[in-house]
Amino acid sequence: MTRQRLMVLSAAAFVASTIPAYAGPCSQEIEHVQARVDAKLEAAASTGPAAPESSAALLNRQPTPGSIAAAESRLGEISPTTAAAVAAAMARAREADRAGDQSACEQALAEVQRAIGPLE
Repeated sequence: MTRQRLMVLSAAAFVASTIPAYAGPCSQEIEHVQARVDAKLEAAASTGPAAPESSAALLNRQPTPGSIAAAESRLGEISPTTAAAVAAAMARAREADRAGDQSACEQALAEVQRAIGPLE
Protein backbone atom coordinates (compact mmCIF):
# COMPACT_ATOMS: atom_id res chain seq x y z
CA MET A 1 0.00 0.00 0.00
CA THR A 2 1.46 3.35 -0.94
CA ARG A 3 2.01 6.06 1.61
CA GLN A 4 -0.52 8.34 -0.11
CA ARG A 5 -3.21 5.66 -0.04
CA LEU A 6 -2.41 4.94 3.60
CA MET A 7 -2.82 8.61 4.45
CA VAL A 8 -6.15 8.80 2.63
CA LEU A 9 -7.38 5.76 4.55
CA SER A 10 -6.09 7.24 7.78
CA ALA A 11 -7.86 10.53 7.16
CA ALA A 12 -11.07 8.69 6.27
CA ALA A 13 -10.86 6.66 9.48
CA PHE A 14 -10.31 9.78 11.56
CA VAL A 15 -13.19 11.59 9.89
CA ALA A 16 -15.50 8.60 10.36
CA SER A 17 -14.57 8.41 14.03
CA THR A 18 -15.56 12.04 14.55
CA ILE A 19 -19.06 11.84 13.08
CA PRO A 20 -21.35 12.47 16.03
CA ALA A 21 -24.78 10.91 16.43
CA TYR A 22 -26.03 14.41 17.15
CA ALA A 23 -24.49 17.86 17.30
CA GLY A 24 -23.23 18.54 20.82
CA PRO A 25 -22.13 21.90 22.19
CA CYS A 26 -18.63 21.69 20.75
CA SER A 27 -19.02 19.35 17.76
CA GLN A 28 -17.75 22.00 15.35
CA GLU A 29 -14.67 22.65 17.48
CA ILE A 30 -13.96 18.91 17.60
CA GLU A 31 -14.17 18.72 13.81
CA HIS A 32 -11.83 21.72 13.49
CA VAL A 33 -9.24 20.26 15.87
CA GLN A 34 -9.50 16.82 14.22
CA ALA A 35 -8.78 18.48 10.87
CA ARG A 36 -5.67 20.11 12.40
CA VAL A 37 -4.53 16.75 13.80
CA ASP A 38 -5.06 15.10 10.41
CA ALA A 39 -3.14 17.90 8.65
CA LYS A 40 -0.27 17.59 11.13
CA LEU A 41 -0.12 13.80 10.62
CA GLU A 42 -0.23 14.18 6.85
CA ALA A 43 2.57 16.75 6.91
CA ALA A 44 4.72 14.50 9.12
CA ALA A 45 4.04 11.46 6.94
CA SER A 46 4.80 13.25 3.70
CA THR A 47 8.21 14.42 4.90
CA GLY A 48 9.15 11.37 6.96
CA PRO A 49 10.78 8.11 5.96
CA ALA A 50 8.91 5.33 4.18
CA ALA A 51 8.56 1.79 5.47
CA PRO A 52 7.79 -1.46 3.70
CA GLU A 53 4.29 -2.89 3.88
CA SER A 54 3.63 -5.13 6.81
CA SER A 55 2.61 -8.75 6.41
CA ALA A 56 -0.90 -7.77 7.59
CA ALA A 57 -1.16 -5.24 4.76
CA LEU A 58 -0.16 -7.92 2.29
CA LEU A 59 -3.01 -10.12 3.57
CA ASN A 60 -5.60 -7.59 2.40
CA ARG A 61 -6.32 -6.22 5.88
CA GLN A 62 -7.36 -2.60 6.28
CA PRO A 63 -5.27 -0.33 8.52
CA THR A 64 -6.83 1.05 11.67
CA PRO A 65 -6.10 4.49 13.13
CA GLY A 66 -4.19 2.71 15.89
CA SER A 67 -2.05 0.68 13.49
CA ILE A 68 -1.28 3.78 11.44
CA ALA A 69 -0.28 5.75 14.54
CA ALA A 70 1.89 2.83 15.66
CA ALA A 71 3.63 2.72 12.27
CA GLU A 72 4.24 6.46 12.35
CA SER A 73 5.63 6.16 15.87
CA ARG A 74 8.05 3.43 14.78
CA LEU A 75 9.25 5.68 11.95
CA GLY A 76 9.80 8.55 14.36
CA GLU A 77 7.20 10.78 12.71
CA ILE A 78 5.17 11.12 15.89
CA SER A 79 6.17 10.12 19.41
CA PRO A 80 4.13 7.40 21.11
CA THR A 81 3.55 9.75 24.04
CA THR A 82 2.14 12.47 21.78
CA ALA A 83 -0.04 10.01 19.88
CA ALA A 84 -1.47 8.61 23.13
CA ALA A 85 -2.04 12.09 24.58
CA VAL A 86 -3.86 13.29 21.45
CA ALA A 87 -6.02 10.15 21.22
CA ALA A 88 -6.96 10.33 24.91
CA ALA A 89 -7.78 14.05 24.79
CA MET A 90 -9.87 13.65 21.62
CA ALA A 91 -11.78 10.78 23.27
CA ARG A 92 -12.43 12.96 26.34
CA ALA A 93 -13.60 15.82 24.10
CA ARG A 94 -16.05 13.56 22.25
CA GLU A 95 -17.36 12.10 25.51
CA ALA A 96 -17.82 15.57 27.01
CA ASP A 97 -19.58 16.69 23.82
CA ARG A 98 -21.97 13.73 24.01
CA ALA A 99 -22.64 14.58 27.67
CA GLY A 100 -23.25 18.25 26.79
CA ASP A 101 -20.30 19.45 28.90
CA GLN A 102 -18.85 22.27 26.81
CA SER A 103 -16.27 23.30 29.41
CA ALA A 104 -14.74 19.81 29.67
CA CYS A 105 -14.81 19.50 25.89
CA GLU A 106 -12.96 22.77 25.43
CA GLN A 107 -10.36 21.79 28.05
CA ALA A 108 -9.70 18.47 26.26
CA LEU A 109 -9.39 20.24 22.90
CA ALA A 110 -6.93 22.71 24.43
CA GLU A 111 -4.80 19.71 25.51
CA VAL A 112 -4.83 18.45 21.92
CA GLN A 113 -3.77 21.87 20.62
CA ARG A 114 -0.84 21.95 23.09
CA ALA A 115 0.20 18.41 22.14
CA ILE A 116 0.23 18.92 18.37
CA GLY A 117 1.61 22.46 18.38
CA PRO A 118 1.14 24.93 15.54
CA LEU A 119 0.65 23.87 11.94
CA GLU A 120 3.81 24.41 9.95
